[in-house]
Amino acid sequence: MDLAVFVFDILLPALMQGLVVTLQLIACSAPFGLALGIAVAVGRQYGNPVISWICKTFVFLIKGTPLLLLLFILYFGLPAVGITFTAFVASVVGFILCNGAYNAEYIRGALISIKEGQMVAAQALGMTRWQAIRNVILPQALRRAIPGLSNEFIYLIKYSSLAYMITVIELSGAGKLVATKYFTYTESFAAVGIVYLVLVTITTFAVNILEKRVAVPGTTRATAAAQL
Repeated sequence: MDLAVFVFDILLPALMQGLVVTLQLIACSAPFGLALGIAVAVGRQYGNPVISWICKTFVFLIKGTPLLLLLFILYFGLPAVGITFTAFVASVVGFILCNGAYNAEYIRGALISIKEGQMVAAQALGMTRWQAIRNVILPQALRRAIPGLSNEFIYLIKYSSLAYMITVIELSGAGKLVATKYFTYTESFAAVGIVYLVLVTITTFAVNILEKRVAVPGTTRATAAAQL
């Protein structure tokens, strides 16, 4: 088969279909993963001992469990106890749990970096503890956590390839099906790798722009120095 015909008539259409599924996985997982991360980080840092312990245990369990194993449990294991997810939903739930646990660690680190005096000052102005967290502490922490959160978002793009292991035909799965059917492993997987590289590059540029626009004045250089 002519290479151009293979690429434009077979490989690219298949990869585009897979890319749509990959983007759907990311779009469904990232916002909830961030929300879960914020809730867990705040609960662990400022919650009562019981909530803090629950949040800490959640992070410990998820970080200690390989994502692929988590997907297997959600898709193959839970039906045994009467809970059934489609492969897509199981993937999204797994990505949210994993993404949330790691986001929580980045956000908690940023929360710790906020000086305690700001909490005291906010309460002196009449805010409750939770109002101070929501209106003063958390906005600053999220801005400081952007570099870590962006890394986790890029990992999420790569995590999405694991959905294929529970039958979701996303980008890498579509590439593997084409490669297996036409015995074009090098061409197919190289094309898949290029698409992932493009996704990561676009994300990196977008995050850099976001980071500059919302940076806390006077902290950008400090953050960069800390990363070095």
